[in-house]
Parts: sequence; structure tokens; C-alpha cells
Amino acid sequence: MRILLVEDDLILGDGIKAGLEQDGYVVEWAQDGVSAERFANAMPFDAVVLDIGLPKQDGITTLMHMRKNNINTPVLLLTARDTVQDRITGLDSGADDYLIKPFDLDELCARLRALMRRHSGRASPEIRYRDIILNPASHTIVQNGKIVDITAREFFILQALLENSGRVLSRGQLEESLYSRDENPDSNTVEVHIHKLRKKLGKDIINTVRGVGYIVKKEERSRLDVS
Repeated sequence: MRILLVEDDLILGDGIKAGLEQDGYVVEWAQDGVSAERFANAMPFDAVVLDIGLPKQDGITTLMHMRKNNINTPVLLLTARDTVQDRITGLDSGADDYLIKPFDLDELCARLRALMRRHSGRASPEIRYRDIILNPASHTIVQNGKIVDITAREFFILQALLENSGRVLSRGQLEESLYSRDENPDSNTVEVHIHKLRKKLGKDIINTVRGVGYIVKKEERSRLDVS
């Protein structure tokens, strides 16, 4: 999962970035509003953590530009301003949530999970598919009641595929969710992760669409006969 962090405080930004990366996220860090807008227009993100008080262009203006450009990525605003009117302004400008400084990093991560969960149209904190339960908060996968030993990148590939069940994700899309701009993964890295997931979870969980990418098929819901 790729997060855009926009924070000009170097100490705070470094701490947030390290904490999110420790939680398994890929983090791109912008330190002003103009750079943040450039990032948001250049690549997809799963969520944006956006400080309001930024140089060059404030966070509210940056957010409004993103929404005007039809970027509907969930946005969590960070601010030291705690008046009701400040919160109203941020939310009415297109923010999805609001966190007042100082804050706990665990709460930030929990709010991000909730934002991404709602954005994907999912109410439950867990993702269930057949005999698999994926928990984004604990980064665990349980199959048939047993915890599956899995790496962070395998976890995020499976999460991306499950959250987009019925939709083909290309290798490039999966790489974008796993690696930052500074990393250069091998050309077959995604294929290796998919192969390992199939060995651990079963060959029929992830399907290959040749020349396109990978898909987890939507579960068919049984219909009740009404007499």
C-alpha cells in the first residue's frame, strides 16, 4: 500500500515515515504543497496524510486542487489548529478525516486503515474470502483457522487483489503498491510473490490473465429461492 505523506516538519515527518514503513506501507514524502500536488498527479496512492500548514502552498489549497483534478484518494488532514471552524473547513474542502497534533502513531495508522476500508466499500475490519481471513490491523492471514506464515509484500499483494476482487491488476499496479520510486525490483519479483502465495494458500486463489495481470475472482453468492 502506497501512502503520500505531506509534512514540512523534518523531525515529525521522519518519524511518521519510519512508523508507516515499519507497518509495511510504501511512503513517498513531500515537504511542501506544490511537490505534494505533483506527486498526487503523477502516481496513484492508497491514502494521503496531509499537513495543513505547508510552505509554497497550504494543505487546504493542495487538497482542493486534488479534488478539482478528480483525485479521489482518501485524505487525512494533520493540523495543530483545533477549532471547530478549522475542522469544518478541512472536511468541506474534501478531506475524509482529521487528526490534531500531537497524535499517537497507532491512532494515525488505525485512521488510515479505516479510510482505506471505507474507500474500498468494505465495512468490516477484516477481509474474508472463501476460507481466508485477512486482517489489515494485525497483518495476519488465517486460513481454515490456522495462521499462515507470510511476508509483508505477499500480504499487501493479497490484500490488493482481495480488495479488487473481480478486477485484473497488472504487474505494474502491484509493483506500485509495493515499492517506492527509489527501489528497482527485479522484473519477475511480483511473479515470485504470486508463486509463493499460491504455494501457501492454494493454486486456485489467484488467477493469471495472460498478458494483462492477476485477479482474484469474485465469490458467487448463492441465491435463495423465494416461493
